[in-house]
Amino acid sequence: MNERDKLTRSVNWIHERIDTLPNIGMILGSGLSESLNFLQEVTELNWRDIPGFPQPTVKGHSGKLLIGEIYGEPVLVQQGRIHWYEGQDWENVLFPVRVQTLLGVEKLIITNAAGGINRNLLPGDLVLITDHINFCGDNPLRGPNDERFGLRFPDLTNAYSKDLGARAEAAATKLDMNLKSGVYVMTTGPSYETPAEIRALRALGADLVGMSTVPEVIAARHANVEVLAISCVTNKAAGMQDQLTHEEVIQVTTNTNDKLGRLIQEIVNLFDN
Repeated sequence: MNERDKLTRSVNWIHERIDTLPNIGMILGSGLSESLNFLQEVTELNWRDIPGFPQPTVKGHSGKLLIGEIYGEPVLVQQGRIHWYEGQDWENVLFPVRVQTLLGVEKLIITNAAGGINRNLLPGDLVLITDHINFCGDNPLRGPNDERFGLRFPDLTNAYSKDLGARAEAAATKLDMNLKSGVYVMTTGPSYETPAEIRALRALGADLVGMSTVPEVIAARHANVEVLAISCVTNKAAGMQDQLTHEEVIQVTTNTNDKLGRLIQEIVNLFDN
């Protein structure tokens, strides 16, 4: 079965099980799946039950779709993601985002766990991503273009919506929360970067480093979906602390869930204001 048919099967299956089609979508990264425990009127769909859906293999990525409400606003929440380093092809990495697009999502809030390259970033900080550097050596749109989603050559000048970013900053101010900002760089993983690589990435202008998000942003913008992305800093990058572990990442994001949840809740509240 080709990708178009798999996407159609997945979208039709989901359509049959939900009453509303949210225009706000979310992707929750490593360990951040519990940040929206206040979601109301929730319908939960397991990825393993959805025809054609790829399965996550990384701890901290539960692999569920939640359809619920925040302040009465319908939202579609993707708990977990597929990473390129898992050995998946780009079709599977982009599959959940493509499904969100075909379900009618117009605004996408993306979260991730990231290492802090900028020396002013500390574990537990939330950072508004203002731009990115694709350092993985490939582009997820390489290959035949699917005209259902967008143009052959999408413009990434405004990959991260300035309007949604301003609303996120307003939400943080209202909550008396310190929301920092910076440039995110994606590396392939799964190994963490070397200290020399981190020095090089800092020289390129990167503030944060991680192994996700950029493909999802590219796919969303290809489909003309507005993007807001927020990183949770889980550690200082290689060479700035003694060692890096995935367990540390999960622990810090778990401790940050409540803060991130309150911020997202207020951001959605401001979307229509």
